[in-house]
Amino acid sequence: MTKKKTITNKIISSWKKLGPGLVTGASDDDPSGIATYSQAGAAFGLATLWTAIIAFPLMASIQQMCARIGLVTSQGLTGTLKKHYPKPILYLMLLFSFPAIVMNIGADIAGMGAVGNMLFPSVDANFFSVLFTIILLGLIIFLPYQKIASVLKYLCIVMLVYFIVPFLYKQDFKNIIKATVIPTIKFNKDFIAIIVGILGTTISPYLFFWQASVEVEEMKNKKRHLVVNKKIIHEINQDVDFGMTVSGFVMYFIILTTGTVLYNGGIHQIDTVEQAAMALKPLAGNLAYLLFAVGVIGTGLIAIPVLSGSISYIITETFGWEQGLDKKFHEAKAFYIVIAVSLLLGLSLNYIGISPIQSLIYTAILYGLTAPVLIAIILHISNNKKIMGENVNGRLTNVLGFLALIIMTVAAIALIYLQFF
Repeated sequence: MTKKKTITNKIISSWKKLGPGLVTGASDDDPSGIATYSQAGAAFGLATLWTAIIAFPLMASIQQMCARIGLVTSQGLTGTLKKHYPKPILYLMLLFSFPAIVMNIGADIAGMGAVGNMLFPSVDANFFSVLFTIILLGLIIFLPYQKIASVLKYLCIVMLVYFIVPFLYKQDFKNIIKATVIPTIKFNKDFIAIIVGILGTTISPYLFFWQASVEVEEMKNKKRHLVVNKKIIHEINQDVDFGMTVSGFVMYFIILTTGTVLYNGGIHQIDTVEQAAMALKPLAGNLAYLLFAVGVIGTGLIAIPVLSGSISYIITETFGWEQGLDKKFHEAKAFYIVIAVSLLLGLSLNYIGISPIQSLIYTAILYGLTAPVLIAIILHISNNKKIMGENVNGRLTNVLGFLALIIMTVAAIALIYLQFF
């Protein structure tokens, strides 16, 4: 009995230590990301499974750097950019980030609305989109930061549904292991495009801003105005690693599900998350369909606060306005107004003729342009002793960071080429 209690206490203690890293990782698998992974599986079977293994260390290294920047400087990434770099770089990031994040929000809201309509056909998808927007806006504005963080953390449990779905269908484990450990490369436009799409979805600039800013929020909330030491850095790295591991597994299992069920069922074109869920129904059964759909709504509820929070941190830090999810509305009006505007603009995209698919394409292009520049800046900050003191990057972090920079630069060039030539 005592042993059981000890194990339970350890699990509870470990869960309490998890925070921004877990939420960041979970938000990486938003409805628009799920659509990308679903298309990868449907179009190419198990051929892209290996990307989840490759993406994990790259995602983790960049997010660890961002977390450390927030901890050491007590500022978000935007604040650090503003203080130490030329203003044009900051404004360029703002110019590209704002429309990209708004379109990402719009695609996610539309995806959630469409899945809501799929589960309850008698209710219009637009009604669900508006309803989810109002719910999210209310939660963000009226709940204190600690409650928001807690709600987002517990919502991450929804992600577990994607670990179940593949096993509701008979699997060939030999082929799965082979596809996981032996990379498949096909030199054709469609395959390169989906690889670029996966990279753009997993290593997204908005997560860089969120991670740094929310670490500052955590410090304020815990009143941890302290000297950052190796123990704290280690705890933060563990949190980030766990979050990125969850993100990588979800990505892996979605590709696995669609790469076996849909691909083997002859369905090779998936444009939206609701199409993926609907296609699963006759092939893998009602439970798989239902779990997949519920997962989409859950991930949207995690990702949209992160997206809107990121854009608000970027704008308010740029102009020096009061900010923070730990503050009440009257204490940081501009911060919450930016969140509200970003949600409403995202919602409005569905009514002005921009489809979720168009939003995803435009978002991928803008993220593709900004990600390499931001990664280069993050690497520069993380190796700058004047800013980071003794908490500069280690050798392994730099190797992974520069590898991410090279891969994202190549991906950006490939994306631009595929879109315009």
